[in-house]
Amino acid sequence: MAGTETPLDDLLTTAWDGRKAPEPDLIRDCVHCGFCLPTCPTYVLWGEEMDSPRGRIQLMTLGHQEGTELSGEMVEHLDNCLGCMACVTACPSGVQYGKLIEDARQQIERNVRRPLTERLYRGLIFGLFPHPGRLRALAPLLVAQRKLGLTKLATRLPKVGTLAGLAPEVTVRQALRVLPKVTKAKGERRATVGFLQGCVQRVFFGDVNRATLDVLSAEGFEVHAPREPRCCGALQLHAGDDPGAMARAKATIEAFERFDVVVANAAGCGSAMKDYAHALRQEGGEWAERAEAFSAKVRDVTELLAEHEPRAERHSVGLERVAYHDACHLAHAQGVRAQPRALLRAIPGLEVVDPAGWEICCGSAGVYNLLKPEPARALALRKLDNLLATGSEVVVAANPGCALQIASAATEQDVHLRILHPIEVLSASLAKRSLTT
Repeated sequence: MAGTETPLDDLLTTAWDGRKAPEPDLIRDCVHCGFCLPTCPTYVLWGEEMDSPRGRIQLMTLGHQEGTELSGEMVEHLDNCLGCMACVTACPSGVQYGKLIEDARQQIERNVRRPLTERLYRGLIFGLFPHPGRLRALAPLLVAQRKLGLTKLATRLPKVGTLAGLAPEVTVRQALRVLPKVTKAKGERRATVGFLQGCVQRVFFGDVNRATLDVLSAEGFEVHAPREPRCCGALQLHAGDDPGAMARAKATIEAFERFDVVVANAAGCGSAMKDYAHALRQEGGEWAERAEAFSAKVRDVTELLAEHEPRAERHSVGLERVAYHDACHLAHAQGVRAQPRALLRAIPGLEVVDPAGWEICCGSAGVYNLLKPEPARALALRKLDNLLATGSEVVVAANPGCALQIASAATEQDVHLRILHPIEVLSASLAKRSLTT
């Protein structure tokens, strides 16, 4: 048992057990002012107080009271949360809602027995997505599905259809691409960085990873991209799978803590790694200290590049206007908003525009779009409309889940929409490559 846990006997009459319950000190930071309400996706959709951040914080407060239990209603309202952290950006009191909702969710997963079909479905999700090898094995099936025109048919099937509708267009060759373990810096080396390849990112967005290496190398960074660990645990951490998330977090720390900087190009991964200090706070031994030191090293790739004067010359990519989509775990959870915009605006001739409602989630939110497809779809269509209204040629998004979610909505509406990662646009700029063809 971890050394700082509260004895279970002290809390047996409350809804929360003694391991990492939502912290009362963090709960008390909320003054119930309501500034979070217009930024909360589920409150925007339904207008229900208990489906707002302050409403869920009220439930967490209730969970500490003697005689309470994790009721079905409480679980439903906590499950409805996307964990997008838009409320964190909006909150004038600095409420650390992300820590609260993650702690509440691991309480649910540990203490509530979900229906069998839901347990099996969640088991399928977490038995698949954190495993790049299993995702690669799916690539030929995805290619065959598209060639046979079965995608729309598959989307009509419960659960499986949700997965099929989000499947990206990827070739087998792209899915099997392997990155070099070390990419040398061009010119004088600024630093040695460890690059997390990710799970979904490395299989379905290998071009983004390749572009990341090219840009970092051109800007003077020596990049180490170990193949292990396969996943940082972000999906599990955000969904409440505490044992799975902790195991992957420890493996990630062990693999990357030797580097000067740890770089992520997927917003969810960066957010999770920056949150390791909180997630591992009750682990025994030196893990809490190691996690805190590790989290301090983590940078999103756009964040790292913005911290240094550019070396490589930027060139036009042939585009006049792009719409920048804020990934929630980058903009809200990490507070990285200005940096990717600044990098894009430094490209000659490129205008960067913000869609209306930029702060509202697209509905991806880790695996939320798989577990709650109906509200996720409503948010995706709303996001798509706002992006199209900018009149931009390309949408730029810094998270694989967002790219898949928005692309799925565009396909449903028969809209052609090109979605690129900011690092892909920057890579094309450095290489004098046009993105108009």
